[in-house]
Amino acid sequence: MKAAIYARVSTEDQAREGFSLDAQLDMLRAYCEAQGHTVVKEYVDDGYSGRNIRRPAYMQMMAEMEEWDVLMVIKMDRIHRNSKNFMIMMEELDCKGKGFSSTTESLDTSNAIGRFVVDMIQRLAQLESEQIGERTYVGLREKAESAQGLLGFRPPYGYKVTDQGLEIVPEESSVVRRMFEMYRDGSTYDMIAYTLNREQLRTRSESIWTVYNVRNILRNPVYAGYLRWEELIIPQDHESLVTVQEYNETQLLISSKVKDKRRRKALVLPPRGSVETAFPAEFQNEI
Repeated sequence: MKAAIYARVSTEDQAREGFSLDAQLDMLRAYCEAQGHTVVKEYVDDGYSGRNIRRPAYMQMMAEMEEWDVLMVIKMDRIHRNSKNFMIMMEELDCKGKGFSSTTESLDTSNAIGRFVVDMIQRLAQLESEQIGERTYVGLREKAESAQGLLGFRPPYGYKVTDQGLEIVPEESSVVRRMFEMYRDGSTYDMIAYTLNREQLRTRSESIWTVYNVRNILRNPVYAGYLRWEELIIPQDHESLVTVQEYNETQLLISSKVKDKRRRKALVLPPRGSVETAFPAEFQNEI
């Protein structure tokens, strides 16, 4: 079997006994000889951290994968110190039919035990990722409920995000104000989209206006000084493009056009400044 051996040492490892590049290479050569593998190439990264993949020898090795059958290291942390990067590498190796072996940890994907251990590592990495996601969600939820700042989202048409929060984009904001005014004056979603397209006005992505993005803008409470996160409505201090009264009139008008009376629900907002924390959207169906 053709083997590629990989050795790495970072600046932090230089003084550690047993981490020298020569020691790693000697151990890997001896192991390959004992296993009957032929070393076809040696890859060495001197002075690079294992926390990222931007290492010259590592990148070259992965690009030359067709030249070898198994990747050999003395220890898993020599190839990666980041579980996500390790599992991405393992998936790539698996797709190409390549093996992986860590000599001091008895990890060899060419046998059933090695594949089982790798599977356990992958599951642990997934668990870690899901726990991070859960902690992030809890943090965002707490931030939303206390109405403290933005929650990390793409700024809607008419605004941009700066260090101070949401700021108005003048050329877009005038279009938004006009859309609300046109709808309250009797225009439909389709008529508004047709008018904007006829005037060669485009969305932020340079696309034509459709019924759907017109509807999304007219129903978005951000233009009245609020943000929506899941089922919560969060008061904000950014400059609004329409008044709360104008927004509420628009929502009631939209609701009145729904044929099924059981589905006629309008998000009606309280006056700005009357609330300090987030509140559930379903509690604001009547003016």
